[in-house]
Amino acid sequence: MDPYDTPESTPRHGASSRLKDYFIGATPLWKRLESVRKQASFVPTPPRRKIPQCSQLQEDNDPQKFAFLLHKQWTLYSLTPLYKFSYTNLKEYSRLLSAFIAAEKQKGLAVEVGEDFNIKVTFSTLLGMKGTQRDPEAFLVQILSKSQLPSENRGQKVLWTGWFCCVFGDSLLETVPEDFTCVPLFLANGAETNTAIVGTWFQETFDCHFSSLAINAFNLSWMAAMWTACKMDQYMATTEFLWSVPCSPQSLDISYAIHPEDAKALWDSVHKTPGEVTQEEVDLFMDCLYSHFHRHFKIHLSATRLVRVSTSVASAHTDGKIKILCHKYLIGILAYLTELAIFQID
Repeated sequence: MDPYDTPESTPRHGASSRLKDYFIGATPLWKRLESVRKQASFVPTPPRRKIPQCSQLQEDNDPQKFAFLLHKQWTLYSLTPLYKFSYTNLKEYSRLLSAFIAAEKQKGLAVEVGEDFNIKVTFSTLLGMKGTQRDPEAFLVQILSKSQLPSENRGQKVLWTGWFCCVFGDSLLETVPEDFTCVPLFLANGAETNTAIVGTWFQETFDCHFSSLAINAFNLSWMAAMWTACKMDQYMATTEFLWSVPCSPQSLDISYAIHPEDAKALWDSVHKTPGEVTQEEVDLFMDCLYSHFHRHFKIHLSATRLVRVSTSVASAHTDGKIKILCHKYLIGILAYLTELAIFQID
């Protein structure tokens, strides 16, 4: 079981005046977001979802193109729409963010680089990282160490990586006005000081707002069911659940590992709707796990809190950390995370 680090700090909040000004007065976008939030308060997830599939857009892409995104621990954030963001200005954004990081570094908020290195920032698009043609293009931001010595110019180390995307999100935010770009899901890998600095620059430049995206036990159960339902050419990891038991002086964790083929057989026994996962099936799947565990260990897992789910498709932790392990279901995983991010926008 891969250890998870302590949660990263949320990027510092900057002013969001223009976006808030647009929202005030009950604009269509504001009404839509309000409607989504109100629905989320009572119905946090639809009663049924499609089992993640490989989209045609993803099939057209070389699996190696996104391989660097797999098997890394990403910290999740939700993000309000970006004001006046332009894909044609990525080179300029690279220059501006590099200068901003250098200024922050001089103020004592040092980026983790070696003594003989300075930093370089790159912006690039992740073409094909979308669910439909209407989704905005995903884009990648990286902080690289850059040697000041000519003989070492070839060696650039990736210090921090973050990417922004919106997968099958157009139906939920179809009223986003022209001046705004909606990429509600942000994933970061690297030092939290870098995440904070990059977040501050985005908030000041595009009047957006970041917030940590935690994953509650309810949504972890959905992930467990949907990922178990995925057909795998071969299973690369054990299906594992981690529950937390509140107790004093410190909490107790209960780990429950299942052979992936046994987990799939259990899912198949409760699954009745081809191509879909329903709330009833998720509940039944988890109840079967609880009953099996109680029968052997006399412990009621229903009285604990699910905090982590790990499968051959992906692993996720309640503190908002995720590892994507299977390229085939990358788009399906991001679609669900995009949905969660949109529901959290405030």
